[in-house]
Amino acid sequence: MNGRLVLRMRRLLDEPVSQPVWPKGIRIVPFEPERHAPEIHALLVAAYAQGGGYVEPLSIWWPSLKGDTEYDPGLCFIAADEEGRIVGVAQCWTSAFLKDLAVNPNRRGQGLGSALILEALQAFRQRGAPHVDLKVEADNPSGALRLYRSHGFEEVESYRLD
Repeated sequence: MNGRLVLRMRRLLDEPVSQPVWPKGIRIVPFEPERHAPEIHALLVAAYAQGGGYVEPLSIWWPSLKGDTEYDPGLCFIAADEEGRIVGVAQCWTSAFLKDLAVNPNRRGQGLGSALILEALQAFRQRGAPHVDLKVEADNPSGALRLYRSHGFEEVESYRLD
């Protein structure tokens, strides 16, 4: 059987979630949809360039994202550097689903992905969600699988995409 193996993972929210620890010079900034969308899209393209995901061209991606019934701008968590450049993003759906997690390839290994995950987990716990789900390719080259497991995500399903 060919195709990419995709894992659906889940993290229960029955216990408190740790506070995010942001790398030096990084801060969470409020999402301004029309202003930030092109920069977030560029970050997703860069983050997925080596595999592990795909993003449609901006002209398709942005209208599709903001038109989705599960889209909530309050569930887009943006990490910016001291100059205001977006260096990481966690885009979530209202169904307590972590849709996209992307960190600038030059900023990986500094704890930014962990901080974004914790920010999202806290938001969903505050909203009363029992768990958060996500999907990841089993052979994701960025270390995403290891990162998710380190935050308590466990595989609940796997399937192949052609």
